[in-house]
Amino acid sequence: MVGELASVNTDVYGATMSDRLTRDDWITHGLRTLANHGANALKVGPMAAALKVSRGSFYWHFRDIADFRAQLLRSWQERSTDQVIRDLDAAKGEPDRLKHLMKRAFPAKRHLDRAIRSWAAEDEAVARIVAAVDARRVAYIAKMLVAAGVESKKALPRAAFMYWAYLGQAVVMDPRHSSITASAMDDISGLFEK
Repeated sequence: MVGELASVNTDVYGATMSDRLTRDDWITHGLRTLANHGANALKVGPMAAALKVSRGSFYWHFRDIADFRAQLLRSWQERSTDQVIRDLDAAKGEPDRLKHLMKRAFPAKRHLDRAIRSWAAEDEAVARIVAAVDARRVAYIAKMLVAAGVESKKALPRAAFMYWAYLGQAVVMDPRHSSITASAMDDISGLFEK
């Protein structure tokens, strides 16, 4: 028995202990729960039930719900900001990185971002994290504009304006005005680089 995992099956949950969920499984489920149901749905019992595991599975990976929520926010930042910046930095020598960013960002489904911003409206700690993410995104867009030839003093206001458009687009309810064509996106991105 040494070196082997014991297989334990319960009538309630039906999964063996060797099928244990990972921290990333919980984070992915938490982000999906947040996107679909909001921050109030981030409760250990209902999430464990939805995953068909015991609450102990949660506590194996997280100290408490506050730790889980902090890790959710870090994961959101990593996936939606840090990774995007790394991808764009990897394409540094390529022209039209701003167009690439806009074509990647604007058509994306943003249920999770909306849920996080709604959460931030109710929680000061979350608001500070979202504000830091916003500042990093705007600064990065400004850096891209400077690299494209925009004067430094003009880059930050343009970056902020583009970011406002990005945030606002997510709340437009009329589908006729919630998206634009790729060619229109190319045209608009050119306005910011002059």
